Amino acid sequence: AQVEIGNTINYGSFGTTADIDCADGKSLNVGGSNNTLTIKGACAKVNIGGADNKISLDRVDAELSVVGLNNTVTYRDGEPKVNDT
Repeated sequence: AQVEIGNTINYGSFGTTADIDCADGKSLNVGGSNNTLTIKGACAKVNIGGADNKISLDRVDAELSVVGLNNTVTYRDGEPKVNDT
């Protein structure tokens, strides 16, 4: 399920494939597992939790935090601070 609160997109699901649009500067929180997500636009902050997610981002500007297990996260543009815990 995807819920947007303020300027933050919250996505949580299991075993889905989805496209999400950060537009110009929204933040993104991802939870759940076994999701394949394609993120378009420029995300400000991205927080990835859960397990076995495959996430491809166009751009991350400020911060990329990855927690959980076996998550694969790639981004094409931006120079975010990366926290991999």
